Amino acid sequence: MNTEQAVFRALADPTRRTILDALFESDGQTVGQLVALFPDVTRFAVMKHLTVLEEADLVATEKVGREKRHHLNPVPIAQIADRWVSKYAQPFTRTLLDLQSAAENPSNHPRPKDAT
Repeated sequence: MNTEQAVFRALADPTRRTILDALFESDGQTVGQLVALFPDVTRFAVMKHLTVLEEADLVATEKVGREKRHHLNPVPIAQIADRWVSKYAQPFTRTLLDLQSAAENPSNHPRPKDAT
C-alpha cells in the first residue's frame, strides 16, 4: 500500500478522525488520554487505530520516560488536499464561499448599483 492509500484508509474511519482532531486540539497526548475520549472503545482498539495512523505518517510517537506521546503530523493531509482537493475544487469553492458569505451577511456585501 502506498502512502496516499494509507492516508485515505486512515482518514476513512471516524474514530481515527476523532483521534486526529484530539491531537490537533492538544498535541502530545498519551494512549490513556486518548482512550478516555472513547468510553465504549477498548484500549487495545485505540492502540490499533494509532498504529494505522502511524503507518500513514499522520501520527508520530515520542517516548518520554515511561510514556509514549502521540503527535499530529498534518503534512500528509496537506499533500492529499493539494493533490486531490484544491486543484479540482478551488475555482468553485471560492465562488461558493463568497455566495454563502453574501447570503449570510448581506450588509457586508452591498449590491452593485445599476448602471443607468
